[in-house]
This record gives sequence, structure tokens and C-alpha cells, in this order.
Amino acid sequence: MSIRNLTPNALTSLNLAFGCFAIIEIFEGRLEYVLYYTLLSGVVDFFDGFAARLLKSTSNIGKDLDSLADMVSFGVVPALVMYQLLQISAPDSPWKYLSILIAVMSGLRLAKFNNDERQSDRFFGLPTPANAFFIISLAHLANEGLWYDVVSNWEVLVGITICTSLLLVADIPMLAFKFKQYGWKGNEAKYAFLLLSLIMAILFQLVAVPLIIVMYIVGSILTHLMAPKT
Repeated sequence: MSIRNLTPNALTSLNLAFGCFAIIEIFEGRLEYVLYYTLLSGVVDFFDGFAARLLKSTSNIGKDLDSLADMVSFGVVPALVMYQLLQISAPDSPWKYLSILIAVMSGLRLAKFNNDERQSDRFFGLPTPANAFFIISLAHLANEGLWYDVVSNWEVLVGITICTSLLLVADIPMLAFKFKQYGWKGNEAKYAFLLLSLIMAILFQLVAVPLIIVMYIVGSILTHLMAPKT
């Protein structure tokens, strides 16, 4: 492996490591730390792609490693978190096993991404990191005593599991923050979303995370519907 390929692959490996640490925290019953490891996974996941483009060091190994790391950090981890939430809210219900659907659909989402040439500058379907942040942030907020009545309701959790799993593989265009150029023109929706997200994060802190993901989904759909038809 060349030095040029080492940097992005090392970052991707960190993504995988943080995902494994998150799984350990789930097994140890410390859901409050899972969000932090997932955020770290998200940061290095962003920068491994940035580093690969900057160094012009894309490779099949890097692409496969990235998908494997994302599968753990953004597929298996949120599925296990949802399992724990359902186990707490309805310990005797078989519905808790539905949480595995999140991991299965995440794997399918990643496989589609690797083989869909349309997704060079936008996504089709909810990206796995966004889905992971949404589910894990809900668990974190419940652990902090916020939105507990909502998150502790097993019917709501089952609904979230089904809806997010379907969104992962839905053929719906979603915003992708891959800038070909950094000017305002052509990037209006991306900059508007980033600005609103920053304002929400300042005002609501961790509560903003699931709200930002919902805004991302709705905003992506509206942007697609309002785009001029060619």
C-alpha cells in the first residue's frame, strides 16, 4: 500500500474502530456514550473521502473498506441501539427483532451506492450515517431524560424502524455535500441547510440532531420536487 493511499485508509480504519467501540458500549449497557463514538465515526468518514479526493488516491480497496466500516458504524450500531430500546420498552415482544431490518437495509443501501453511477454528486435514499445519527440521538436524548415518553413507546420505535429502513433503499434523491465548486450558485440548498443546521445546533444542542435529520429528509424531497424538470 502506497503512502498516498495510507492516509484515507487509516481514517477509514478509525471509522471502523469507533464503530466497534460503540458496539462495546452497547454490550456494556452504556448507551450514553454511543452517540459520541458515532459522531467520531462520522467525522473521520467525512475526512477519509476528502483526503482521498485531495490526494487523488481512490482505490477499490479503499472503497470496499469504507463500505465495510460504514456497515459497522452506521448499520450494525443503530440496529443494536434500536434493539436495546425495544428491549427496554417491550421486553417480551418479538417486535424487538425487527431492529435487524436496519442493519439489513443499511447493507443493501451501501451495496447500491457502490454500484449506482448516479450517486457521484447526490444520494438516492437516506445515507446510512444520517439514519444512524437519527436513531442513536433519540436513544441519547431518552437517556438524558428528554423525549423519554416518545422514545419509550414501542409502537413509535417500530414505526421509526420501518420508516427509516424503507428510506434507506428508497429511490429518492437526497442532498450530498460533495462540492465540485464552492460558489453560491448551484450550492444554494447545501449552504442553506448547513446554515440552518448550525443555528439549530447552537439553539438546541443535542436535541437538534434528530431535528436536523428530519429537516434533511424533508428538504431533500422538497428540493427534488421544486427542481426544474428537464
